[in-house]
Amino acid sequence: MFFSKKKFKLASMIACGILASALFTGCGGGDSAGGSSGGGDKPAGDEIVIGANFELTGNVAQYGANANNGLKLAIKEINDAGGINGKKIKIVEADAKSEAAEAVNAATKLISDDKVVALVGPAVTANVIAESQVATDNKVPVIGPAATNPDVTVENGKVKEFIFRACFIDPQQSEVMAQFAAKDLNAKTAVLYLDSSSDYSKSLGKIFKEKFEAEGGKVVMEEAFLAKDQDFKAALTKIQTANADVIFVPAYYEEVGKIVKQARELGITSAILGTDGWDDSKVIDIAGKDALNNTFFCTHYFEGDAEVQDFIKAYKEEYKADPNVFAALGYDAGKMLINAIERGGDDGQKIRDNIETIKDLKVGTGTITMDASTHNPIKGIVVIETKDGMRELRAKIAPEG
Repeated sequence: MFFSKKKFKLASMIACGILASALFTGCGGGDSAGGSSGGGDKPAGDEIVIGANFELTGNVAQYGANANNGLKLAIKEINDAGGINGKKIKIVEADAKSEAAEAVNAATKLISDDKVVALVGPAVTANVIAESQVATDNKVPVIGPAATNPDVTVENGKVKEFIFRACFIDPQQSEVMAQFAAKDLNAKTAVLYLDSSSDYSKSLGKIFKEKFEAEGGKVVMEEAFLAKDQDFKAALTKIQTANADVIFVPAYYEEVGKIVKQARELGITSAILGTDGWDDSKVIDIAGKDALNNTFFCTHYFEGDAEVQDFIKAYKEEYKADPNVFAALGYDAGKMLINAIERGGDDGQKIRDNIETIKDLKVGTGTITMDASTHNPIKGIVVIETKDGMRELRAKIAPEG
């Protein structure tokens, strides 16, 4: 779920240009009760105003909309319980439009016009990175629910003071799946089948190869596809000749479903492995139940765990649908923010300080503690196996730290 560092730098440059323009020409009249500019100013009245900056339109709108739903559920729960010290939390929503520049526009509006004390979102890495500078300049903390690239919170070895995340990071995913392949599946050979248009996919593949070969395995072939491709059989025919023990496909559910379906149609029986981009029920709709047998992916939680049942029940009651991983991580981010405000955080700086010291907090996906040195949550990872269309817990890796 991330993009290359080169693209990050370009996004940051765009962000700075937009920020300069927006802050010096003004953003128009907002509905905030606050009178002066800057995200640290508290609005008048009995409300605590936070910003939801998510991709509500564009190519990753499904991710943003689900994460936004999770956040809104967490806020609804605390408001229904009476709020925090008599104050209700008000969410002001803005559309990042699945673009880095638009994420900056939205963040600037939320900070300057709406006087939010904190931001949750966007969903994907590039958009969180794009808004980071405007948020930091205004001392407004950000929690990225699902931004998995390490550079979101740490740049050039230095932690970003106001930027946090609610998810694990990509190197953890690749290492877990490499070790699972080598130790649990006893795999000796692997093929990488990567989305060459996605830095998320390429980076995960690179780390998987390093970790798998460190475990004594060998990556014997690497093939590539492009997002939105429909026919994968030419590459899969080549992959079939490798006769590898496992095929690692770190990609998103639309392509994954088609790849798995077509691989099985060609007679490929090898285990197929993936990461959290697989975590959507639509994979089964696309691939079919039988095709997904002998497939494994890692993700943020398992819906059968006792500790996540309260969240799942509440989400179903609110939205009449099962939550996906983005909804769960949006809920986690909301719970983190609530905890920080409850512990005396009524402005950006105090909220930042309290997010950094979160410890053993129960959230939707389990329990987390914040690593103050990286602003990454210390939390577990699960490996899921699909059998006849049903997800089963195959491994649960305890959090480190």
